[in-house]
Amino acid sequence: MNKIEKNGSTVYPITVPTPYDVGDVNMYLLEANGALTLIDAGIDTDECWDAFMLTLTNNGYSLSDLSQIWITHNHQDHIGLINRITTLRQMPVYAHQESIPRLTRDPEFLSMRIRFFDQLYREMGCGAAGEQHILKLQEARRRNDQFKIVTEITSLSDSDDIGGFQVMEVPGHAPDHIAFWDAQRKLLFAGDHLLRHISSNAFIEPDLEGNRKLTLVEYAHSLKKCLFLDMDTVFPGHGELIRDSKDLIDMRLTRMGQKAEKIRSMIQSGGSTAYELAQSYYPTKYVTVFAPVMSEIIGMLDYLESHDRIQKMQRNGIWYYEQKSS
Repeated sequence: MNKIEKNGSTVYPITVPTPYDVGDVNMYLLEANGALTLIDAGIDTDECWDAFMLTLTNNGYSLSDLSQIWITHNHQDHIGLINRITTLRQMPVYAHQESIPRLTRDPEFLSMRIRFFDQLYREMGCGAAGEQHILKLQEARRRNDQFKIVTEITSLSDSDDIGGFQVMEVPGHAPDHIAFWDAQRKLLFAGDHLLRHISSNAFIEPDLEGNRKLTLVEYAHSLKKCLFLDMDTVFPGHGELIRDSKDLIDMRLTRMGQKAEKIRSMIQSGGSTAYELAQSYYPTKYVTVFAPVMSEIIGMLDYLESHDRIQKMQRNGIWYYEQKSS
């Protein structure tokens, strides 16, 4: 992507490959209001580092010109270069309060998170498949300690002003997800909140107290929140720039409702568990990508329940979902 100039600001997109299904990841150098800011920090690879440094050099900057780093959410493909950058040059790093224990890999939080999923998968009827995934989570916890952010992180909240941008809480894809809105220039740095080529997953996660967040319900609310913005350009975390954001949001919300109704139609007489519905809706995919599939199905059930389309009852510690009459 080429640089974008608007009303005294310049955005330099940096796109690098990732090993994830979502494909390439975007991060952005922003020169605006007298500061040079990095919005999201890509993935921790030499290729990403080289692309970042080349973008600085090709546009007449050096690392010493960088003032700050803003993070939209805690996922590994958006935080990768933080440690490399701040080891060479100390600067403020900003993220949502919910990001901090995830970015710093706080041991108490990570232990709570595993207990949360252990209980969730039991209650959703996942049985042995859930137990197997908990073992994978425990191994991932040990393996991913290398991604711990070691610099100090400054927390942001909804409606904060930072560098002339308004912070917007847009939970859904991640509980800590924020976007950065420039009302004057009509620009939104959206992270993974809105992508053109795919729908963002609304991953089930606990909040900082261990309560289950209704992530898909939150995501729908966050999308509707953005409908009220007069946006010219959305800078996403993956894929091409978005200039027809309202049409895209309307399409995402419509498809969300359609998919939820399809899942509702698969609920059996006498009730179905979330795991049974995952097996029915994704006969092979539920095995290979267990956690995203369970997040999606549970999220859709939350969505249907919030719209009074289904009800649930617990039997022997497992939730069973039933259709409600129209």
